[in-house]
Amino acid sequence: MTDITRWWWVRHAPVVGFDGRFYGGADVDCDVSDTASFENLAGWLPKDAVWITSHLKRAHETADALISAGIIPDERLEDPDIGEQQYGEWEGITYTELAERQLEAANGGPWHKFWLAPADHRAPGGGESFVDVIDRVSSVMRRVSKTHEGRDIVAVSHGGAIRAALAYTLEIDPDKALCLSVENLSTTRMDHIAGPGIGGDWRVVFVNVRPGHRTD
Repeated sequence: MTDITRWWWVRHAPVVGFDGRFYGGADVDCDVSDTASFENLAGWLPKDAVWITSHLKRAHETADALISAGIIPDERLEDPDIGEQQYGEWEGITYTELAERQLEAANGGPWHKFWLAPADHRAPGGGESFVDVIDRVSSVMRRVSKTHEGRDIVAVSHGGAIRAALAYTLEIDPDKALCLSVENLSTTRMDHIAGPGIGGDWRVVFVNVRPGHRTD
């Protein structure tokens, strides 16, 4: 049987310093002061894994905090293609102003119920669409799954990138994938199982799990 390559996606810790403003793909810091959460997460993640972080500070700060909590990566890489969606001129503005711009962009048409924009919409000023993010994240997943077949991969990344990974692995409509919740310091697991047989090469084991965190 083909070896199983296990992807453990971790969303970064909560962002600080952007109260009331949308940060998107901006390079901002995160709050790594919740020691208990990092210890729980470090105990939950696999040992001897290959780690990949995005190029953004909050991903590196989260990975550093997990290492301080006692987990040691077998190898640590960086890949900007698992970074957050870029939103161009929307980044740094208040959520109130963002809502006004959304209404203006929709021009009376339908807008997305669960996210900032429809999956194929690019914000002005060099923004990406969610579909663009799916394309680059899925490329990383195919490449890394081939290079590190049979390994555990811990990907410290972002909500948009993790939703993109789910859209790719489940082959679901991008607009439907935007309804998936991905909390800070949550873990989402996907396994790559190549070889013959129907049903595709990916299975989703769990989504948006926070070890030791009550949801009731």
